[in-house]
Amino acid sequence: MFYRSLLLPDLRMTLEAGDTDGLGEFCRALHAAIVAEVLAELDPSELWTVLRACEPELQAEIFGFFDETIQVSIVGVADRKELSKLIEVMAPDDRVDFLEELDEAQLEELMPLIAQAERADIRKLLSYPDGSAGSIMTTEYAWLREEITVGEALDELRRQAPDSETIYYVFIVNENRCLDGMVSLRELILAKRTAKLTDIMNHTVISVRVDDEAEFVAREIARYNFLAIPVVDSHNRLVGIVTGDDALDILEEEAYEDVQRTAAIEPINESYMLTPIFELARKRGVWLVVLLVAALMTAFALKSYEEVAKEHVWMAWFIPLVLASGGNAGSQSATLVIREIATRRMSRRDKFTIFFREIKLASLLGGGLALLSFLASVCLVDHVSQAVVVTLTVFLMVMMGTVCGAMLPIFIEQLGMDPALMSNPLIAALVDVMGVIIYFSAALAILGQVVEHVPAL
Repeated sequence: MFYRSLLLPDLRMTLEAGDTDGLGEFCRALHAAIVAEVLAELDPSELWTVLRACEPELQAEIFGFFDETIQVSIVGVADRKELSKLIEVMAPDDRVDFLEELDEAQLEELMPLIAQAERADIRKLLSYPDGSAGSIMTTEYAWLREEITVGEALDELRRQAPDSETIYYVFIVNENRCLDGMVSLRELILAKRTAKLTDIMNHTVISVRVDDEAEFVAREIARYNFLAIPVVDSHNRLVGIVTGDDALDILEEEAYEDVQRTAAIEPINESYMLTPIFELARKRGVWLVVLLVAALMTAFALKSYEEVAKEHVWMAWFIPLVLASGGNAGSQSATLVIREIATRRMSRRDKFTIFFREIKLASLLGGGLALLSFLASVCLVDHVSQAVVVTLTVFLMVMMGTVCGAMLPIFIEQLGMDPALMSNPLIAALVDVMGVIIYFSAALAILGQVVEHVPAL
């Protein structure tokens, strides 16, 4: 925001003056991310005018920092030949991500203008299933043969460096391009120039398959703290690498999807601005209907205890308190357990451990909140027995909410579904229904009411 307000007025003046050299200097003088942040305030035609003032390599670097909404908007105003040159110099994984956002007509219009080598690479990467390692990898990586010396390897790396996304990790392949090992740039620099690569390389290399899920690949990179991880096919042939920045994007996207699910929204594949309004309505409406049904069940439960509520009007004062205590405790437990499931594989023993830990934790939290509820309610009601009803209900609600919030995501994960589907609103809705039953049942038991029938929900 600081850079926008400071630099945008001068940039607009340069645009109005038609100073192409000044626009190019603006792009070169600042980091590409800062340039992209400022240019995002311009309309697409102005933005493309600025990008045209610098060389294609810098264009591609700046272009990569735009969100997909801005990237797609540029397609509508950019000269097709100039845009194809920009696409050619983009990193393979970045340009595939961009091209996947275009519609079929735009893609078919641009592809013939792209150089044959890049076009073949694009079609190959586009052929991998969406969400797989192949769809997010880059084919620009540094590789060497194991029979050469360190001196020869350094000379070869100087040749490969301009076309490699990273050269810190160098992968060793045999004559069939099968992955045999890996050596870091640091190890090459520290080794003697006459040493053979086979003597200094790491022969055990952690790799992923081209058809592995992207989320699994990202977690492997995070697990081993890698800068990049090699991607191999079914014959162990090296076909690409996934870099740390791509893993970060995947984990961020996964976290965003989980946030959407916990807010009772079916994840959207595109950005919010690019998603059609009817698709947004469908993805949000489905869960709103589910929650509405759950809320109606709460209403039916309340109606079943109508006579009790009329006789004990004071009970209505504490309905928000007792329901919120269970819902909030359940949401806390669900959030923690979903995070635990997402970060590691859980054994059967782990699940039992969570169950017993949550019972102990619920007892502590329920006891504390029940005591506070008693002190508060005893000041508002006429009899201590009425305060006891509120106190007991709060304790039971926290117990139930905590245990259910922890175990429901585990149960959903056992079914092979995303545990984040047990969203906080759904847990709260379910706890509300049970909360009404527990609250009025406690009142009937403690206050000596006779139950003529069990309410049918």
